Amino acid sequence: MNQLERPKDEEDQEETDCHHDNSDGTNNNNNNNRRKTVCPGAGEHPLQYNYTFWYSRRTPSRPASSQSYEQNIRQIGSVASVEQFWRFYSHLVRPGDLSGHSDFHLFKEGIKPMWEDESNRSGGKWIIRLRKGLASRFWENIILAMLGEQFMVGEEICGAVVSIRFQEDILSIWNRTSNDQTTTSRIRDTLRRVLNLPTNSIMEYKTHTDSLRDNSSFRNTKISL
Repeated sequence: MNQLERPKDEEDQEETDCHHDNSDGTNNNNNNNRRKTVCPGAGEHPLQYNYTFWYSRRTPSRPASSQSYEQNIRQIGSVASVEQFWRFYSHLVRPGDLSGHSDFHLFKEGIKPMWEDESNRSGGKWIIRLRKGLASRFWENIILAMLGEQFMVGEEICGAVVSIRFQEDILSIWNRTSNDQTTTSRIRDTLRRVLNLPTNSIMEYKTHTDSLRDNSSFRNTKISL
């Protein structure tokens, strides 16, 4: 079986000693200050890393700040196995059905989808702008590639984001080390292959240092062909 092929038997697995998130995004531990940890159930196929889904939405007219962003972002669940991923993912609204200024984030457990996070601070992200109607399919392709370790860059990948906007949708994948040209090029080339992008597609890269400087995710990027 392909590691990320949807399992035929998705019955609930027995609990282990690890904390488990419920399929509706709630958790069994009321102490939200503790790090949430999940692990594969008996007989499940473990992912190489645990991942956490996040959701954020803000009013575009309000000025953004790191504090307001952190208040708007919400952790909705974590997964540790192929089976847990498909159970959770099947309950989520598809990005193309979101409205307004909304984002889904899927990051390695323990990494917040924020520029200031220790794992992201020295990194950056590749950006792909999509016409409306493509976000759901491209998002699924990119997160399956990430969970399936298709990028082949060790621990460099931090997570992926799909950003729903009024006139376009935007995919981005975050990595730890923005000045590692070999790694960032490999991520770019893998994205092109996974998403089957034309060779002349424009891709953009922006370091998180630059984002912190101009308080913007998608402006003043570096163009790559």
